[in-house]
Amino acid sequence: MPHYNSMELMITCAARSLEDGRSVAVGTGVPCAAAMLAQRTHAPRLTIVFEAGGVAPRLPTMPISVGDSRTFHRAAMATSMADVMEFCQRGLIDYTFLGGAQIDAFGNLNSTQIGPDHARPKVRFPGSGGANDLASLCWRILVVTNHDKRRFVEKLDFLTSPGYLTGPGAREAAGLPRGTGPYRVITDLAVMGYHPETCRMQVLSLHPGVTLQRVRDNTGFSLEVAESLGETTPPTDHELRILREEVDPLRYVIGR
Repeated sequence: MPHYNSMELMITCAARSLEDGRSVAVGTGVPCAAAMLAQRTHAPRLTIVFEAGGVAPRLPTMPISVGDSRTFHRAAMATSMADVMEFCQRGLIDYTFLGGAQIDAFGNLNSTQIGPDHARPKVRFPGSGGANDLASLCWRILVVTNHDKRRFVEKLDFLTSPGYLTGPGAREAAGLPRGTGPYRVITDLAVMGYHPETCRMQVLSLHPGVTLQRVRDNTGFSLEVAESLGETTPPTDHELRILREEVDPLRYVIGR
């Protein structure tokens, strides 16, 4: 039996996607935990940026909001949301974490509503916030979410944040910077990327004990599969110790 839970596995996979010397825009919860874990393991020079203005803090403990005073602890800058969005516009932010109620095959996200009638949706969500700006302007988008057909849908009820829109060339045609876009989708079943030619989501690795058919059964669209489909490397004891003892000792996130 594994000695880790699915949340710990997802956070570890997300942390491993962040490279040393890069920058990442994060919110609270899973994105922050992943960035903290990366910074304490293989990416000590990772620059963490919070939407409310904290730039390159050395986080002592998990903040509870993007405006928490801990997001400015020993930071390089204590600036504003306007400046952070300008950093994105200038191409200075390598990675961003985004989420939503729905995601489609091209990585487009819906965090606005369930149901096609905007005036009378079945469920109303918070909407974009800064998500559209981050999705439009950061170089690589990472999504961490549970894997089921309600989330992975053929057609979004509302397009809040752009992925590859309708496919190859669509982002550039819409005026978004060339070379930006979705990068990884990390779920409790697998790690997905995007095919370099079709821009459609493809399975890169299956988590231990998960079959490809199970992933397909929980996806509402046709998934592509990488030529060298692998198995996700489980969290190491070192990663789990840091995650449990330093990053999230009160289990706010990993206890979900």
